[in-house]
Amino acid sequence: MRQIKIAPSMLSADFSKFGEETVAITKSGADLLHLDVMDGSFVKNISFGPKFIKDARPYSDLMFDAHLMIVNPWNYIERFAEAGADMITVHYEACKDRLKDTLKAIKSLGVKCGAVINPDTEVSAVKDVIEDCDMLLLMSVFPGFGGQKFIPEVLPKIEQAARLIESTGKDIDLEIDGGITAENVAEVKKAGANVIVAGSTVFKEKDRAAIIRKLREI
Repeated sequence: MRQIKIAPSMLSADFSKFGEETVAITKSGADLLHLDVMDGSFVKNISFGPKFIKDARPYSDLMFDAHLMIVNPWNYIERFAEAGADMITVHYEACKDRLKDTLKAIKSLGVKCGAVINPDTEVSAVKDVIEDCDMLLLMSVFPGFGGQKFIPEVLPKIEQAARLIESTGKDIDLEIDGGITAENVAEVKKAGANVIVAGSTVFKEKDRAAIIRKLREI
């Protein structure tokens, strides 16, 4: 069985004390930190950019998983790599026929790369780039805002993505992001996801270590 990794989404953290939040969530047993970068154009929300990640970097030695929900991501990947991102994921919907080149450009910067697809995008859209990926991220909500409800129709796509990854024979993580709770995490694991992004589910709890442990063990 593949190792289950819990990736709290820092979008749900208190930005007024982001350094403290980063330290606390690291000590709570997170496996990596998910950083949602939104530009107000690709999605209808704005979060933060490279400087925010650079300023947070000294507060944790965990992997920084930067999820770029931005237009023309190839123009910014170098800045995010320099800021301290260890993994940069970009959307198929933002890159289209430039996805493969963008993934290769990320790898050339010495960081891991991943492709992301929205709930209404077929898994086949990333078939030609899967072997270039260290991770495939499936959105189980439409990106832009935290706290949304999980879209159950994504479950068969997780299974399809897991089969696609298995066909490569490579160790590629399958990440799921959006509406993950203690009530549905077993389903997404059973479908094949091994990296679990959870925002409000983790940050709303006083005992974050307990909920991270629960999400990992269910």
